[in-house]
Amino acid sequence: IFKALNDHKISVNNFSQCEFHPSFEDPKAVDWIFVLDTLNYSFWSKTNCPKWTVNGQTGYFALCAAIKRAIDEGKPIVDPKYYSQITRSEAEDIFRGDTETNIPLLDERVKSLRDTGKVLLEKYQGTFTNCIKSCSRSAEKLLKCIVKDFESYRDEADYRSHRVSFYKRAQILIGDIWACFKGQGIGEFEDIDCITMFADYRIPQVLLHFGAIRYSNILLSRLQSDVELENGSEDEVEIRGYSIEAIERVKDEVRALIERCPNLALKKSDINAILIDHFLWDYRREHADELESIPFHKTRCIYY
Repeated sequence: IFKALNDHKISVNNFSQCEFHPSFEDPKAVDWIFVLDTLNYSFWSKTNCPKWTVNGQTGYFALCAAIKRAIDEGKPIVDPKYYSQITRSEAEDIFRGDTETNIPLLDERVKSLRDTGKVLLEKYQGTFTNCIKSCSRSAEKLLKCIVKDFESYRDEADYRSHRVSFYKRAQILIGDIWACFKGQGIGEFEDIDCITMFADYRIPQVLLHFGAIRYSNILLSRLQSDVELENGSEDEVEIRGYSIEAIERVKDEVRALIERCPNLALKKSDINAILIDHFLWDYRREHADELESIPFHKTRCIYY
């Protein structure tokens, strides 16, 4: 991470370099990102099963490609007046794949769109920008606002008699707004460092590859056998929780290295959990063949 940061491979500018992401100059950028992250979950497929693809893209980028295609086709997919009443057949058309393999959890995605769209219209005059503005440049306030008002973002679980929260999609929504606008304007948050890594199923895979986390032999065997972990189960909660802790330790160590190398043109604020998450997620895609033998946990849910 430190080397990549020093080599300028880690930067807030990387978000805008993706051809499927909106430009910060696009007046619809905020609501575009809101729709993306309302749907940003559960793209994995069973081993040896065909993947859902759009224009040759898989996973999250297939979603991005589908949304961009819908916009190019004149469908008002980022307008809550439209998607708050979206039908299943309309969603099927928007998320049509290159093959007969469909996007996972289509019915749940239709519900996610309808529910969030109605809240945007009722509370925020039809734009997520107003939700952001109501939070006074505080990422923590915005996070609380999102999970309070938008039910599908309430990523919580009970763990050993404690209520725990991950809020993966709420945090990635804030992180994407911050990254799209490069921490300026509507993307300026004075407390962006309160955002953790986005506890999904891919970052733990990379952390396992590097030895930053370890699984018991029993858990490893289950994952290698394609056993699905239930959302909220002890193993699933621990994988996600330890991944957050691992990234926090990496962040602290990188910042310590920056302090020990004053001759480098780096500041501690140049790195945070969001940027580390982005880098490791990209690393997994770039080294997909190398990581093919490293299992990732599979949980079918709307939270990640």
